[in-house]
Amino acid sequence: MTDLATTRVEADSTARMPLSSHLREARTRVFRAAAVLLAGVILGYLLSGPILEVLRAPILEIAESQDASLNYDSITGAFDLKLKIALFAGIALASPVWLYELFAFLAPGLTRREKRYTYGFLGAAVPLFAAGCAAGFLLFPHMVELLASFADPEDSTLVQASAYVDFVLKVVIATGIAFVLPVFLVVLNLLGILPAHTLARSWRIAIVAIVLFSAMVTPSADVLSMFLIAVPMTALFLTALLIAWLHDRREARACSD
Repeated sequence: MTDLATTRVEADSTARMPLSSHLREARTRVFRAAAVLLAGVILGYLLSGPILEVLRAPILEIAESQDASLNYDSITGAFDLKLKIALFAGIALASPVWLYELFAFLAPGLTRREKRYTYGFLGAAVPLFAAGCAAGFLLFPHMVELLASFADPEDSTLVQASAYVDFVLKVVIATGIAFVLPVFLVVLNLLGILPAHTLARSWRIAIVAIVLFSAMVTPSADVLSMFLIAVPMTALFLTALLIAWLHDRREARACSD
């Protein structure tokens, strides 16, 4: 009854806030987020040269054994690529600010329990996503080296710069999302959608899926690279299973009491 009363009070206080105040707050927060995002894009453009040097490194290694180079398909290709790198870097650099502004705008409409779940989700998902992106960024040179090795030494590997950067971004983002998936499992469990016993029954399928994903994102002859992805993801899955089991056990005890 206390939680229900608290929820009603919070909802009533939010409902009493005039629409004009909501609009002013939204405008202020959007302006702050846009200003920081613009600053992040400018900083990202300044860093686009060093970032491109890091991305070009695997191509330069391939060029030592065969003809390989990074190419642009138009006269504005180099500038367009720098803008793309600046945009993605700006979004990443400004993410703490615009995520905070978004949550601060939505928070008054959330109940205390929803706020607790949201804080927990963001507190776990953001560092895990960053760790996954870092792992993908470290592993993409191995993927480029292996995929380019299928070409004969007599052939030339002419890599289109825009498509190459898109490929790297997909690998990095996919690895980052994979690291966050256990957090979604915990959230589904907390919402009562995914019981712990269901996760426990499917652990073999989850392990096989993790190994297959690790093998796909690390197509390298070095098996250690695959384990560097598979082991943390397996540990995260088992941690999610443990949290779900503890939550279901606590809920069962509460119902029995």
